[in-house]
Amino acid sequence: MARSLDGLVLAPVADQAPGQVGTGTRFTYHEQDGRIWAEYAGGDVIRGHLVGTREGDRLDFRYVQLRTDGSTASGRCASTVVELADGRVRLEETWEWESQPGRGTSVVEQLSEASS
Repeated sequence: MARSLDGLVLAPVADQAPGQVGTGTRFTYHEQDGRIWAEYAGGDVIRGHLVGTREGDRLDFRYVQLRTDGSTASGRCASTVVELADGRVRLEETWEWESQPGRGTSVVEQLSEASS
């Protein structure tokens, strides 16, 4: 199992569609006893929260966010935790909106000390 996500800051490796997270978004993760949660903001997102569980290297969570245009959105995501060769963490994600149509995949990676 990859190391704990607690205290790690991750960012998307590519921009998503407008109104979603992008390379300017930062996720600060917390983890305790199989529970995970994070706060995120940046790009088109003023404030976002996610909450869920971790079993082994799989995360299952729900997310909700407030966008710069004043709209809100929510959805669910399943992620696989991967430890990169340089020791950083990557999350490979499959997500689906619950508040609107749409689904997709994304990748977020732990920021190195130099880039955070």
